[in-house]
Amino acid sequence: MKLKIILAVALTASLKLKAGIVALTILAEARNQGEIGMTAVAACIYQRSLNRKITPDQVCLQPKQFSCWNGKSEADLEHLQKLPQAKTALWLEANLHRLNRAKIGYADHYHADYVKPYWAKGKTPTITIGKHLFYKLK
Repeated sequence: MKLKIILAVALTASLKLKAGIVALTILAEARNQGEIGMTAVAACIYQRSLNRKITPDQVCLQPKQFSCWNGKSEADLEHLQKLPQAKTALWLEANLHRLNRAKIGYADHYHADYVKPYWAKGKTPTITIGKHLFYKLK
């Protein structure tokens, strides 16, 4: 019983943390894709950070990498923390190193199915999850 109470308190405290750059990116890019889609975007961010040898935050904030940050600041996206999906995004941000990147074919890029980015021309997606197509470019 004591363990359950301790775990509940710890979980509640962790969920009240302010969402970081990665969690806000996941929310902005994939909140409508369910937990599987959000997890896939998180794994892609982590894969790209490993490939480029930079932090996941740096990946998210690189110019023209994630449309949600184009011309926006952290303050512009803070409202996303109030969404029910924020709990999942916070967990994903804290556990990037635990995600199974093989499930997305070690993809380091993705795009929504309604856009056709130049870098995807002639490339075959490793997987499609929801409305996102994932690619391994590196």
